[in-house]
Amino acid sequence: MQTAPTDRSPLPRLCRATGLVLLLSGLAHLLVLAVDGGPWDGPVSWRKPVTFGLSFGVTLIAVTWITSYLDLRPRARAALLAVFAADCVVEVGGITLQAWRGVPSHLNMETPFDTTVSMTLAVGGGVLVVLLTAFALASFLRRPTGPAGMALAVRSGFAVLLVGLASGAAMIARGVVLTRTGHQEAAYHSTAWLKPLHGVSLHAVLVLPVLARLLALTPWSGTVRRRVVTGAVCCYAAAVAGAGVWAGLTY
Repeated sequence: MQTAPTDRSPLPRLCRATGLVLLLSGLAHLLVLAVDGGPWDGPVSWRKPVTFGLSFGVTLIAVTWITSYLDLRPRARAALLAVFAADCVVEVGGITLQAWRGVPSHLNMETPFDTTVSMTLAVGGGVLVVLLTAFALASFLRRPTGPAGMALAVRSGFAVLLVGLASGAAMIARGVVLTRTGHQEAAYHSTAWLKPLHGVSLHAVLVLPVLARLLALTPWSGTVRRRVVTGAVCCYAAAVAGAGVWAGLTY
């Protein structure tokens, strides 16, 4: 049985620590929401630093771990992870800053400063797409290592993640078009139909590999473990398809 790779270089440890800080930031803002109150939905809400802090923190930790299974040169992986971690910090930082200022973080062109923050977040989203697509391509070009079922879990997780990235890019593009054509308020509410698809798709890259790793601790044969992972991939694909259908019906 192949076990999880061991990576003792400092950068992955720093990335995991950064992910933990982002997670703690999300939890801290959950307390702020409980004390300060306010709406959960809408463009101005404590929900955004909560959900983005938790999501980016989990994703950074997950990607740092999962890429250790990829057949990548250490320097290439380190460079990609360094930019990815920095981008995660910028995204969560910009969203958190705007939440404390009491203004929308995305698609906000009301003032020059707000426009700068909004465009920085949009560019950062584009950088995330490029980096995660590079990792996804690496997983398909060379078979990932790891215990039985891990290769399928990693490849499927990245494939589903690309759906999440595409839906996120679509939300930004639609919102920017509405903003540029003078429909600022409509832009804030234009992304609701894609949010479930975006949210469901983002975390397959953690859920499926974790399942494969946990199965490696069981006495089951490699064949059985691969079948369980295959079933989980099918279930996750069905959930993504369901979110896609809901998006189409509510567009």
